[in-house]
Amino acid sequence: MKFLVSQLSALLKPQGVTANTTFLLKFTAVLVGLVILYSVLFHGIMSYEGREFSWLTGVYWTLTVMSTLGFGDITFSSDMGKLFSIVVLLSGVILLLVMMPFTFTQYVYAPWLEAQKQNRAPRSVPASLEDHVIVVGTSPAALSLCEEIAGYGVYAVTLCNEMPRALELVDAGFHVVVGDYDKSETYARLNTDRAALVVALEGEMRNTNIAFTIREYEKRLEKTHAVPVLARAEHGDALDILQLAGCSAVFQFHKLLGEGLSRRVINRTSRSSIIDRFGDLVVAEAPVMRTDLEGKTPVNCGLRQHTGVNIVGLWERGRFKLPQPHEPFTPNTVLVLAGTEEQMRAFNEFVQERLQEPAKEEGQVLILGGGRVGKAAADMLRQRGVACCIVEREGSIRNTDLAYIQGDAADREVLDRAGLATAPAVIITTHDDDINIYLTIYCRRLRPDMQIVSRANLDRNVGILHAAGADLVLSLSSMVASNVINMLSPGRVFMLSEGLSIFRTVAGPGLEGQTLQASGIRHRTNCSVVAVHGLDGAMLINPRPGYVFAREDDVYLIGDRAAEQRYYELFGRED
Repeated sequence: MKFLVSQLSALLKPQGVTANTTFLLKFTAVLVGLVILYSVLFHGIMSYEGREFSWLTGVYWTLTVMSTLGFGDITFSSDMGKLFSIVVLLSGVILLLVMMPFTFTQYVYAPWLEAQKQNRAPRSVPASLEDHVIVVGTSPAALSLCEEIAGYGVYAVTLCNEMPRALELVDAGFHVVVGDYDKSETYARLNTDRAALVVALEGEMRNTNIAFTIREYEKRLEKTHAVPVLARAEHGDALDILQLAGCSAVFQFHKLLGEGLSRRVINRTSRSSIIDRFGDLVVAEAPVMRTDLEGKTPVNCGLRQHTGVNIVGLWERGRFKLPQPHEPFTPNTVLVLAGTEEQMRAFNEFVQERLQEPAKEEGQVLILGGGRVGKAAADMLRQRGVACCIVEREGSIRNTDLAYIQGDAADREVLDRAGLATAPAVIITTHDDDINIYLTIYCRRLRPDMQIVSRANLDRNVGILHAAGADLVLSLSSMVASNVINMLSPGRVFMLSEGLSIFRTVAGPGLEGQTLQASGIRHRTNCSVVAVHGLDGAMLINPRPGYVFAREDDVYLIGDRAAEQRYYELFGRED
């Protein structure tokens, strides 16, 4: 009975009952009217033929003929009666055999199925839910964010305003709530006042409406503590507006992505390129090519003894791995180094003094794509003093003071004019992964020795871009996830490249009292400890093997997502 009541209530919802009921009532009235009319005419014609039947018999005969079941023992003998029978028969075929099934399907069965589907998409979260993250939007970056933060044990809810899209996400396993972005009731049903964070990843104008609606909802509740709202902005002009609307933080993710791509370009004038800083800890990359490090191993290269830096990882054509003590460096190896800024300067001096041959003069870095990401990358390179040139097919690049060439990046002549033959690196920044893969293969075939840094728009294409020849790949989705996680837990995750990050955790009981060497972190988890931050406030960079962990130590490790999960499985997750 409960099931039947729920199905009927879903079918007879106010938004759909008016039109459906009106049409069904009209159709039923026409059908009943015809049955009554035919029954009256049946009596009249039978009286004309000199026979008498009851009114029930008239209804029985009408329904029998209209449903094409046959005449049985009641038939007309006159031509008038037979003509009337033909009319009743044809009208029955049209109304009962043609119109009735379609009417039932369209106005009863189809609405019922739609109501069934809509019931699968929740319109609220559990009343007890708190400390969750609300992600507004269903873009690839938004969905990737939900999956990423779920890996840290955070409950993520996706707000969607379109029922078909919401049902697709429900089938895909996402926690989805259907509702309008600009209604306070929606955020009440999402327990927004008890959420840890709201992330708005729609357009600037919609994000402004979302933030303002949330703040108005909080005013009604007279909340003293406002939920943090993070929003995405596409243009710098929108930063102030979004903050005035109530956003706690506003990020230009495309700009951050462009700057991140540019930092991955290896600086040939300095043997190491700093890619990020975390207090006193500096992480840099350095190519082995054209140095006497070629052929040497982490054990006999002497970097730790002479400079103090620690080799925490290696890049081999886009594949990251931990250094093995006796595995020699190849010309394609790029070292991932951790240390202080002073140690990085010592590394540059140490390696530059040991160059085997003078580096040949190289041209400018090529940036394929002059959109927001490409322009941001060019600005960052210019700030670093690195010459670059943008290759863009559209004419919009003319409204900039950056060096550019207008043309198709897939045209060999255009690339030659841009300086492909002498370019040390190329950054591919288009918003189409198919184009990025195509250009990566093209550039790798033309210049096997150059560095290729590419943007990925979908996470599933990261591996394909590496296979196509990209040395490093960054995606917008990972950039968004990294910023959101750090807003939830400041300093928690620092993304170095796609799939590789430095993450912070507390030593806890799993490491308490153990030495770094005895813990076996490196060979058991494939992570490498780069720094330890103790209770005394000092950061110990590249701790020695004999360092003894305290329970409250903040431990900074480098590794990919799988390595991070293995660490948590073995040593626990402490926050």
